Amino acid sequence: MWKELTKGLWKENPILVIMLGLCPTLAVSTSGFNALGMSAAFIFVLTCSNLVIASVKKFVPHEIRIPVFIVIISTFVTIADYSLKAFSPVLSRSLGVFVPLIVVNCIVMGRAEAFAGKNTVLASLLDGIGMSCGFTMIITLIGIIREVLGNGTVFGYAVMPKGYQPFLIMILPPGAFLVIGFLMAIHQNSIKR
Repeated sequence: MWKELTKGLWKENPILVIMLGLCPTLAVSTSGFNALGMSAAFIFVLTCSNLVIASVKKFVPHEIRIPVFIVIISTFVTIADYSLKAFSPVLSRSLGVFVPLIVVNCIVMGRAEAFAGKNTVLASLLDGIGMSCGFTMIITLIGIIREVLGNGTVFGYAVMPKGYQPFLIMILPPGAFLVIGFLMAIHQNSIKR
């Protein structure tokens, strides 16, 4: 069971290895704050949907499993989206359409189909937590790197000297591709050793 919890952190990280969910990762990781906000929604949706899907899989006919999985996932996405709008409207506006798009996020759908639909409730819960934590770790790291280099701040607090000239490209889409490329290279190098 320990393997189910830890595999998503590094060895099978959903962003660096499986390379799913790159659209929200690249779009909302302009700051550490945005990355953590997206991560909170993602953790809730993936963990809860894995748990429910693993619980009901025996009662769902094989022919309609994907629509049922989508309904389950969209329920949790709606809860996450409305909660963000109610409790953190600024973050909700910052994340924009990417929270509702978790419904069709390849990581969530992939874990539902490939794992939760075929494994026990406990294993699916641990898989959801592990994959979510791996997603959180990488998207937050990307957000912090982009924020430091692009604004000179971390979570809005200045960390660079007063004369620091930010690399504005880092808060633009090309900056996201550069950071994720470097992280993928580091990951591949560490796995080969």
